[in-house]
Amino acid sequence: MKLLTFYSEGQLKPGVLTDRGILDISGSYPTMIEAIERYRGLDEFLEFALEEESDFFLEPRHVSLGPAIDCAEKIICVGLNYRKHAEESGMPSPDHPILFSKYRNSLSGSGETVAIPLEAEQVDYEAELAIVIGKETKNITEEEAEDYIFGYSAANDLSERSFQFRSGQWLLGKSLDGFCPLGPYIVTADEIEDPNKLRIRCSVNGEVRQDSNTNDMIFKCEALVSYISHYMTLKPGDIILTGTPEGVALGYPEDSRPWLRDGDVVTVEIEDLGSLITHMESE
Repeated sequence: MKLLTFYSEGQLKPGVLTDRGILDISGSYPTMIEAIERYRGLDEFLEFALEEESDFFLEPRHVSLGPAIDCAEKIICVGLNYRKHAEESGMPSPDHPILFSKYRNSLSGSGETVAIPLEAEQVDYEAELAIVIGKETKNITEEEAEDYIFGYSAANDLSERSFQFRSGQWLLGKSLDGFCPLGPYIVTADEIEDPNKLRIRCSVNGEVRQDSNTNDMIFKCEALVSYISHYMTLKPGDIILTGTPEGVALGYPEDSRPWLRDGDVVTVEIEDLGSLITHMESE
């Protein structure tokens, strides 16, 4: 199943992408969190709706998408989790996952425009696989982790490098408004055979900048969920961004780094998860 949010009358509503269009489920599931928590019932709801003549299906071309999930309590990010990205960054592969956070203000949807702040000069792209948690959990093993993953989505960990490295804390460069595009939808875990073997790509204005596979991750999806759960309670709708492969602008020679500029269009593509498109615009 593919779940998403869309804008309607100035509000974000949850929906399901089907062969008949986008099914508006907001009447029974007001938020995406409720849809995740009551997923078993949602499955039956969708089956019933597909059998009936319904006015609740929307034409995807006429819908503006929001972030795949808009009400996450936590957005947890993982740094230097691809071997080749660690190499291009001139850093050793970490012994433990490097964790940092983004906030809800950074969420944006596929097709949305993200503002480049006035002071920003080093805006970077980072294609990432996002994990969406389905059930509350604490202190689980890697073997148990799969049972707590609701689904996966494409993400872009947009980063302003000069802000990021002003201090030892990365927060400022990571949590700017709209700097966590997520989408176009969440694909439920039952539709993904192996999240640790997915092709992941990022292009800017059609030029491929990143082209890798999640099998280059140092810490696999299940290991990340288990590790994080030992230090904080994970709740339905929490998002884990699993790191980015090589090819980011920061990894280019210093005098030729292709930072994002006004008018650039960034596309993140992950196998089986669709294309996440972001338009960059000067503030």
